[in-house]
Amino acid sequence: MILAGETRVAGPSSRSFVPGRSVVPGRSPDLAVPPVDITGLHKSFGLLQVLKGVSLRAERGDVVAVIGGSGSGKSTLLRCVNLLENPTRGQIAIDGETIRLKSDGAGGLVPADAAQVRRIRTRLAMVFQSFNLWQHRTLIENVTEVPVHVLKVPKDAARATAEALLRRVGLYEKRDTYPAFLSGGQQQRAAIARALAIQPEVMLFDEPTSALDPELVGEVLSVIRDLAAEGRTMILVTHEMTFAREVASRVVFLDAGLVEEEGTPEALFGDPKSERLKRFIRSIH
Repeated sequence: MILAGETRVAGPSSRSFVPGRSVVPGRSPDLAVPPVDITGLHKSFGLLQVLKGVSLRAERGDVVAVIGGSGSGKSTLLRCVNLLENPTRGQIAIDGETIRLKSDGAGGLVPADAAQVRRIRTRLAMVFQSFNLWQHRTLIENVTEVPVHVLKVPKDAARATAEALLRRVGLYEKRDTYPAFLSGGQQQRAAIARALAIQPEVMLFDEPTSALDPELVGEVLSVIRDLAAEGRTMILVTHEMTFAREVASRVVFLDAGLVEEEGTPEALFGDPKSERLKRFIRSIH
């Protein structure tokens, strides 16, 4: 995953950039291998245990909705997947490749291979609550920045792809506009276009509508719904329960840093087993 503000030296200087394919040279995904496989993940901040042994798998084409109350560990889980946060214990595998971690000498873990982390992050894209667009760049510049300067995609190809993505999210006419002149919903749709520009194998959404005014939520959810219909692999942290029920192939309910219950939307929302999930569902109705 490439983050706003990051600069890195990329690999080969002229990658081919074909819509619908991974930008990782010479790599095609193994359809039998889960894109994301998390086992026994723990994360502590000092004495505070946020994740207490979470295991989660996303099969290819899955839309996994992660739900739960405030402080349940949902966002921390996503941030550990792409190592924005380093786990305290546990294992993370992306497309069958286990991220190598080593002790940090203080009871936690850190990446053991920086090159591996850079490579794996090209397979992941994350959409944040707060958009994270470069405010000093136009929308078209936001979308082409990483493909051109990090992935070394030819400028003409990157721009053509960026224009197609902006058209797709309904922002082609705004391509030369700066983020400050857009609504929150438009900025989040632009952030989704920027995430798609690296052609990720997995998309991570961290409550993408939580910072939006209610009347703007629908336009962002519509874009995500279209992506789900394409069969993209996604892990979505959300408080939009109706949306999770309609779009997700599987729902994971986190409570106090543990997976309390998981299953199909029909099972979790229609026939919850745990008392904690029953109380959660009652609280949102």
